[in-house]
Amino acid sequence: MAERASPEVVLAETREWIERVVVGLDLCPFAAEPLGEERVRFRMSDASTPERLASDLAEELARLDREPRSAIETTLLIHPQALLDFEVFNQFLDVGDALLEDLALDGKIQIVGFHPNYRFAGAAADDPANATNRSPHPMLHLLREESVTEAIQAHPDPEGIPRQNAEKLRLRARQRA
Repeated sequence: MAERASPEVVLAETREWIERVVVGLDLCPFAAEPLGEERVRFRMSDASTPERLASDLAEELARLDREPRSAIETTLLIHPQALLDFEVFNQFLDVGDALLEDLALDGKIQIVGFHPNYRFAGAAADDPANATNRSPHPMLHLLREESVTEAIQAHPDPEGIPRQNAEKLRLRARQRA
């Protein structure tokens, strides 16, 4: 059985991935500013079950709603011991959506999933475009709807970001081959 990474290692690996891949490759043109301003909350959950993770998720959703944007713009809830199977992880996103409704946060916060085995619907498992959502550990990204709306309105081509990211990652894979 593989040894569990310490929380410090998990958090460091996640931060390094955000800096090197998400910001470094400009996969998310909105990530650099809150990261540089230390307004990204990195929270590691020690949950090993979906039920415990749901509890941690509810806690983080409430915290993000309660804290001002100047303190926390967005939260990454990293859960390296829960939902390791991508299909189970993907189904858990429905639990997250139900929590948003239960906490009256639907329309205020959205949840985006990242997973080491992320695969877009209809995509081949080896499609480099899947890497846009492939993180070192399973995680749930909690975003304020207000922030997303502002970012989209300020970007010249928000609908083109996924396509550009897929092209960028496919080109990068061909260059490395």
